[in-house]
Amino acid sequence: MHRNLFLIGGTLLFLFGCNASKTPDNQEPVLFTVAGKPVTTTEFNYVYNKNNSQPDNGAAKGSVQEYLELYTNFKLKVTEAEKRGLDTTAAFRKELEGYKEQLAQPYLTEKNVTDQLIKEAYERMKKEVNASHILVNVAADAEPKDTLAAYNKVVALRRRVEAGENFNELARAESDDPSAKENSGNLGFFTALQMLYPFEKAAYNTEAGQLSNPVRTRFGYHLIKINEVRPAQGEIKVAHIMVRATPGIPKADSVVAKKKIDAIYNRLTRKENWDKLTAQFSEDASSSTKGGELPWFGTGRMLPSFEEAAFKLTNVGDVSKPVQTPYGWHIIKLIERRGLPAYEEMEPYLRSKVAKDSRSELNKSAFLKRIKQENNFQETKAAKDFALSKATDALKEGSWQYTGADKEMNQTLFLLQDRPFTVKDFFAYVQQNQKGTTNPTSPTHLMNVLYDNYVTASLLNYEREHLEAKYVDYRMLVNEYRDGILLFQLMDEKVWSKAIQDTVGLQTFFKNNKENYKWDTRADAIIISAANKDILTQAQQMLTAGKYELSKLRPEPLLFPAGKEVITPTMTNQLNEVYDRLSSDPSLTLQLTGNADSKESTGKNAGLANKRAQQVAAFLTGKGITANRLTITANKPKAVATANRNVTFTLFTSDLKGIEEALNTSNPLDVQVQNKRFQKGENKILDEITWQEGTYNLDKDGRAIYIKINKILPPGYKTLNEVRGLATSDYQSYLEKEWLKELRQKYPVEVNAAEVQKLTQK
Repeated sequence: MHRNLFLIGGTLLFLFGCNASKTPDNQEPVLFTVAGKPVTTTEFNYVYNKNNSQPDNGAAKGSVQEYLELYTNFKLKVTEAEKRGLDTTAAFRKELEGYKEQLAQPYLTEKNVTDQLIKEAYERMKKEVNASHILVNVAADAEPKDTLAAYNKVVALRRRVEAGENFNELARAESDDPSAKENSGNLGFFTALQMLYPFEKAAYNTEAGQLSNPVRTRFGYHLIKINEVRPAQGEIKVAHIMVRATPGIPKADSVVAKKKIDAIYNRLTRKENWDKLTAQFSEDASSSTKGGELPWFGTGRMLPSFEEAAFKLTNVGDVSKPVQTPYGWHIIKLIERRGLPAYEEMEPYLRSKVAKDSRSELNKSAFLKRIKQENNFQETKAAKDFALSKATDALKEGSWQYTGADKEMNQTLFLLQDRPFTVKDFFAYVQQNQKGTTNPTSPTHLMNVLYDNYVTASLLNYEREHLEAKYVDYRMLVNEYRDGILLFQLMDEKVWSKAIQDTVGLQTFFKNNKENYKWDTRADAIIISAANKDILTQAQQMLTAGKYELSKLRPEPLLFPAGKEVITPTMTNQLNEVYDRLSSDPSLTLQLTGNADSKESTGKNAGLANKRAQQVAAFLTGKGITANRLTITANKPKAVATANRNVTFTLFTSDLKGIEEALNTSNPLDVQVQNKRFQKGENKILDEITWQEGTYNLDKDGRAIYIKINKILPPGYKTLNEVRGLATSDYQSYLEKEWLKELRQKYPVEVNAAEVQKLTQK
C-alpha cells in the first residue's frame, strides 16, 4: 500500500522527488544545499508549479515556505539513501528500468496521428452499426501463399453472396468464427473502439444493406454485411439495487438471492422509497450509500444483459424487473438520458482507448517512419541479403545458430545517425527471439519476419536511449521515480515496518498519547428491524432464548453399519467437514442425536444409539472442540431399518444473525438484526430515543423496531487493540519526525534567503 501511494503520487513528498538531471552551472541560482549538494531555483519551481493546484495562490509566502520545508525534508532522505548506496543495487536498477519503460510509452507515439484517430473515433461514435461477418482464418504472420489462399477464399464467398446465396447460411457453413453457427455471423450493434480497427473502418465505410470488400485483421480475412446503421443511443445514467449471486455458488444461496431480489422488486411496485431500499438491501458497496447510482455509460460499455435492460427503460424513474448478470441480480432505475458528450469531455477517455486499440498500429508505423527520417536511417542491401540468405530449417525448430568470419559478421545492416547495427547484432537477436513453429512456413519467411522485428526494436530502443536528452518532462519523471524507489526501502526500514514491528515502542507511544484516543458516550445495544409486529414478536422471543437453530446447510446424518459404533474412513471425512465449520465459527454449538433401529434395542446392541453419539462427540473433542459446545441425546429405537442407524446433527448459533436466518425463510427482508456498541450519529434510529438502559419499541419507515440498550458506556480511554491502525499510523508520523531531526543534524542544510524572498514576491 505504501509503495503504491509513494509511486503513484498520493504522498506529497513523492511528488517533490524530481530533480533536474542537468548539472547546474555557475550562473543558475541555488535555492538551498543539502550536505553541500545544490538544489536550484529552477528545480524547485518545477516541482512547486507541478504540485500547486491553485495558481492564484502560487506566490503566497506561506505556501512557498511550506513547500520548501517539505522538499528539504525530501532531499535529506534522498541524500541518506544515496550515502547508503541504495542507488547502486541490482534490484534498484531493475525496478527503475521497469518504470522507465512505462514512463517512456507516451513519448514513443506520433501525437498528430493520435489526435486524428481520436477525432475520427468521436465522429464514428455518433452512429451505431449492426453487422454480420464471415471469417476466413489466416495467421497474422502467414506466408504470402497462405495469405493469398485465404484472400481468394473470401473473394469467392463474396461472389457467392452477390450471386444470390443467403449470407446467414453461408456464415453458418463457411465462417471460421465458432459463434457463427449460433448467430449466423451477426455481431449485434457496436460503435467505434469496440472492434478491431480495420474491421471498424470497413464497417463504417460500407452502406447499410451492402457487402464490404475483404478486410484483413490479425484473425484473418472478413467479409462484412451491414444490416443496419442507426444514430447513437447516447448515454444513460442509471441506479441499481444488486443482490450478489456469482456463478458456482451453492444452489441454496442462489435461491435465497433470487427470493431477495424478487421481494425488493415487489416492494418497489408498491411505491416504497428507492433510496431507502437501496441503502438497506443493495450489496453493491460502492453505490448503495448514494442511491445505487452508476456512472454514465453507452453502447458496449456494460454487461450485455444489464445494458439491454437499461436502454429499454423509456421514462425517467422507470424501474426494470430483476436482471441477472454474472455478478448477481439487479433492479435498474433510469435516472437520465443524454446524447453523445462533447468532444472535449470525451477526449481523455478516447485518448486512453486509442492508445490500447488496434488502430495504434497506424500510430506506430508513423512513429517509426519519423524516427527513421530524424536519424537518417540507411539500410545496406548487400548485408541484408547476406543475413536473410542464412535462414535454415533450424529456424522452424527454434535452434538456429550461425558463426561466420568477422568480416561478414561485422557488415553494417543499417545506420541510425552514425551508429552501425551489424549482421552480428541481428544474428544475436535471432538466436534470442526465435520461437520455432509447427506451421508449414519457409525459413526465409521466418527470417524476414525476425528482421522486420529487429529493425522495429532497434528504432524503439534507440529513441528510448535519447528520451532524457530530448524531453525535459520525461527526464524529470524518471528522476521522480528514481527517488521514489530509493526512498521506499528507507521509509519502510525507518518508519512503516518499524512502527508495526516495534511493539514496545508502539505501546510506549500509545501510553504517552492516550488523550488522543478516547471514546465518546456509546450504547451497547441490539436493534431488530422487522417487516411487521408479529415477526418482531417472534424475533424478541428468540432473543430471549439466546440460542438459534441453523437449518441452512445442516450437516447430513452420519450413517453407521448395522450393530456397529465404529467410525469408518468415509464417516471421518464427513466429520472433518463438521469440525471445520465448528472450528471456524466459535458461535456454533452442536446437538448430536444418536438413533438405532428396533433390532438394536436388546442384548449387546442395547444403548447403541447413545454410544454412537458419544463416539462422534469423542472424535470432535479429540480434534479440539470443547465439550461444552456439544450436547448428546439419544432416541428410542424405531421399527425402521437403515435410515435410523445414524447420528443426526442440529446446529445452533449464539450470533444474533441466526435470528435473521430463522425468520427470513419466506422473505429475506423480514428481519434485520444489529448488535454492537454504537456511537452518537452512527445509527439514526438509535439517535431518536433517549440513551438509557432498557427496551424500546417504535415504528419507523413502515417497519417495527425493537431496541434493547444493555449498557451506556461513558466516555473513556480506548485500548490499543481498539485503535491499533490509527495509533500505528500516528506512531509512523512520530518516527518520521524524529528521523528527520537526526538527518538535519547529520547533513547540514543551507538556505539562500534572498532567492526564497524572490519566490515569495513573484
